[in-house]
Amino acid sequence: MKSKKAYISVIYFFGALGGLLFGYDTGVISGALLFIREDLGLTPFMEGLVVSGVLIGALIGAALCGPIADKIGRKKTIILLGVLFTIGAIGTGLAPNVEVLVLFRIFLGVPVGGASALVPLYLSEMAPAAIRGRVASLNTLMNALGILMAYIVNFAFATGGRWDWMLLLAVVPSVLLMVGMFFMPESPRWLLKQDREGDARKVLLLTRDAKLVEEEIKSIQEVKTAEKVPFSALFAPSVRPILFIGIGVAIFQQVIGTNTIIYYTPTILENAGFGASSAIAGTIGIGIVNLLFTIIGLVLIDKIGRRMLMLIGNVGMSIALVVLGISTLFFTAPGWLLLTCLCLFMVAYSASWGMVVWVVLAEIFPLRIRGTAIGLASTTLWLANIAVSLSFPVLLNAFGSGSLFLTYGAIGIFAFLFVYKFVPETKGKTLEEIEAEISSKKTIRSREVAVSIRK
Repeated sequence: MKSKKAYISVIYFFGALGGLLFGYDTGVISGALLFIREDLGLTPFMEGLVVSGVLIGALIGAALCGPIADKIGRKKTIILLGVLFTIGAIGTGLAPNVEVLVLFRIFLGVPVGGASALVPLYLSEMAPAAIRGRVASLNTLMNALGILMAYIVNFAFATGGRWDWMLLLAVVPSVLLMVGMFFMPESPRWLLKQDREGDARKVLLLTRDAKLVEEEIKSIQEVKTAEKVPFSALFAPSVRPILFIGIGVAIFQQVIGTNTIIYYTPTILENAGFGASSAIAGTIGIGIVNLLFTIIGLVLIDKIGRRMLMLIGNVGMSIALVVLGISTLFFTAPGWLLLTCLCLFMVAYSASWGMVVWVVLAEIFPLRIRGTAIGLASTTLWLANIAVSLSFPVLLNAFGSGSLFLTYGAIGIFAFLFVYKFVPETKGKTLEEIEAEISSKKTIRSREVAVSIRK
């Protein structure tokens, strides 16, 4: 029994390791940017391009990952992502100029985007319904750990300004992911989709009680035998309400200003009078807060539910952004107040939207189009991420941080209303039960969407 539990933990660890790489490659640029800016003489636009290059690649990766995972399987696709992570990390770390750096940042973004879509999908398909929220949220926990690791590495190399080593060290977890996934099982739902029932049963027995396996196989088979649909069916009236929800939460996760905090915290603190090393040291505190409250969210997600966590977290994020905006727009805010607001934002975000959005995306789409639909929703998420991250340095230079943070805070109000009106609760339900429940309400939700659009 202990050996079985240990193996299950290993499955979940390697399944979530792509989230760590996602977090590291997202967080490391925040500190490295201070030194890249000086070494390569970046303008505000080029600064935004260096940051958002990985997001451009992520857009491609998110779009391609779903169809590839549906065709060759979740396991092989994750191994492929590990290979791309390794190549991208080496390329960015050894880049001799800004053009090569941007090129490899775009290349690195492909596995980042792929991992953002595929890791929670793999984990949700591996986990039993009772703990699926916690297991799928391991992706966000590893993401938070990766961000903290990046901040620590940034601080370690800040004295010498060695941004190249900051970027190169992503090779270590990428190789671990690539090798470890060779020994992990394939998703049982994908195996059943390929008519490999015997293999699927073996995988389910690894993580479920034997008495529940046959019932789950029957449930999955009932959904699998439903009519197969082409890509265009994503936009059919029966699926459109679900796609609307997925794309909506994906966009709001970004346009509330999340990644201005993750990517530009050292820049914000440096503008407030912190030195480069002190600004990077400040990010470590934010990284620790991010990790701790991700763990708290991990505990709460299967207790109070996805929807309630998003609503509560949204209130906290909006308050932090409004206070941050007012304190910088109308006053000369002291550094401690800025750091407090940044930490408050991360407290609310980490325990809610940071993890819940990925779990919801992995849960709400029908099995027959799940990979492709998640890819489309993730592509939209990365488009929003690119828009925010590429524009932030330019807008910061033009309007100042106060106006921007107030704008993001106002967007947070609309995000709250969207979740309250449209997002269903998926806690404690099997993926097949969620699909059946959302499908049964499709007519009502289609009317709600139509009314919302007309308004």
